[in-house]
Amino acid sequence: MRKYALLLLFFILTTSGNGQDKAVSPNSTTVFPEIYGFKNDSVLQVSEYIRRIFEDKAGNLWFGTNSDGVARYDGDSLQYFTTKDGLAGNMVMGIVQDKAGNIWFCTEDGVSKYDGKTFTNFTVKEGLSSNAAWSICEDRAGNIWVGTMEGVCRYDGKSFKSFPIPMADVENPYSRYTPKLVWCIMEDKGGNMWFGTDGVGVCRYDGKSFTHFTEKDGLVNNNVACISEDKAGNMWFGTRYGGASKYDGKAFKNFTTKDGLSSNEVYNIYEDRKDQLWFTTFGVDRFEGTTFTNFNKKDGLLNLAVQSILEDTKGRFWIGSGGGLYRFDGKRFTNVTKYGSWL
Repeated sequence: MRKYALLLLFFILTTSGNGQDKAVSPNSTTVFPEIYGFKNDSVLQVSEYIRRIFEDKAGNLWFGTNSDGVARYDGDSLQYFTTKDGLAGNMVMGIVQDKAGNIWFCTEDGVSKYDGKTFTNFTVKEGLSSNAAWSICEDRAGNIWVGTMEGVCRYDGKSFKSFPIPMADVENPYSRYTPKLVWCIMEDKGGNMWFGTDGVGVCRYDGKSFTHFTEKDGLVNNNVACISEDKAGNMWFGTRYGGASKYDGKAFKNFTTKDGLSSNEVYNIYEDRKDQLWFTTFGVDRFEGTTFTNFNKKDGLLNLAVQSILEDTKGRFWIGSGGGLYRFDGKRFTNVTKYGSWL
């Protein structure tokens, strides 16, 4: 039995490599990880760190990783795309699909557009202000916006051009990297573009002018990691060091660990089909309107470094962490491995 287990591990090690020609079938060997105790082994994880989760128009799930490129799950198999296949970089920090159906990825080494067959890459040579691309968004007009280590760029159909954002007046801003870094970009229902920065708050662009919101205006922290708009039209900002803020267009209401958040480091704020808000922090928190329900190790979430969350069109919840991929059934989290059950 021991010999058989070693042979099985060798088989997994030699068949789980990256590359467009390498695909694994998650539903074909469900029992083996549980029997032989390899379930949480890094060899079996989709990736050690799942930074982004995205569902395209065809229902494929895409998992942006910290070092293994991007993995696509089509319902039957898991397929990896890395720099060997033409992807700009193996650290994928943003995924979006444009109106034409192309999938865009922002990476540490540039931006990639995937048409279903080949990758087209954009770097500083094609107009990016920096190859370190951290955020990406398509607006209603079809423009692709990218936030980099050196500010914002906008795609005109051929190349990227710098889109300068005036710096907010923040005295001695604290940044993890640089105040020029734009962590996140989104367009609200009114067509305003929002940019979350590394130390100088959040900026709103209405098509003509810029408005800055910082701690002086009531924002809980100037390092804005994520932006979301709920169905009521409130803007939500998750910050790296201060918790979260809700902005109703007039004033900010702030939420921290004192209000029930698991951590003041908020990476993602997500609204599900039931209009419930989810916060990825030190674990996962569900907002009940006035209070938070915290999910962590006691609920099966073995790694609490959570960054990404998605409810797919089938109603399944997917969570990406620093310990791989998880699925949530409403009560418990289950670690989903390359060879575990995805059904």
